[in-house]
Amino acid sequence: MSRLSSSSYTFPLWTLILCSAFLIAPVQGEVLVIGSNLPIVAAPGDDVILPCHLAPTFDVQGLTVEWSKPDLKPDPSDRLSRVEYVHLYRDRQEVPDMKMASYFRRTELFMDDMKHGNISLKILNVSEEDNGRYRCFIPKLQSRVKAAVVELVVDPNVAKTSTMAPLHPRNFPTPDPQDTTPTNGRSRVPVVVAVVTLLLVLTLAGFAAYFSRIFQKLKKHQKDDETQKQPLQV
Repeated sequence: MSRLSSSSYTFPLWTLILCSAFLIAPVQGEVLVIGSNLPIVAAPGDDVILPCHLAPTFDVQGLTVEWSKPDLKPDPSDRLSRVEYVHLYRDRQEVPDMKMASYFRRTELFMDDMKHGNISLKILNVSEEDNGRYRCFIPKLQSRVKAAVVELVVDPNVAKTSTMAPLHPRNFPTPDPQDTTPTNGRSRVPVVVAVVTLLLVLTLAGFAAYFSRIFQKLKKHQKDDETQKQPLQV
């Protein structure tokens, strides 16, 4: 029987520990798209701002920025149909040709602030038809979180405000179960890291228990071999 030293078993264990440390380490300096966890509530006729920005600060002037309503789907009976944008920014300018007619001349970005990562959308003269979820998306952003969702609630019972609709603490976003877009980029990253960490710890614990059993068997075999090799006392 070949003898296996304990060091040959500890090597894979240490390798797994080192690999796990690299896997669970957060990506430093990664840019995330961040929206609002609370809906924006306004009265009909208000001008509202749907907040969305990048953190840390990142210049998006040279990138494409898409604002859309994710709950709107193309007409399945028309193969050429498409969902138009609430607002589309491309090649450093707005692209009105691909915009929904109901939002024509009613939306704008803060162009001067885009160099600081501000991609919030201003909507003028909102109505109840504007209710719903809005998705800000940067398709070419090198990040795991390229989009965020902000909900707009236009309520005729809300007192009319100016420019910025207040956050409403009583209501919370009601995401579509089929839409996996995060409402806040920062909120899910720690959860993912925690789940991965837990799985790795459980895996390492399983390997440790497995190797411990092998060590015990090896020691037992070594003792049996030594006992068999000892000369019989006459």
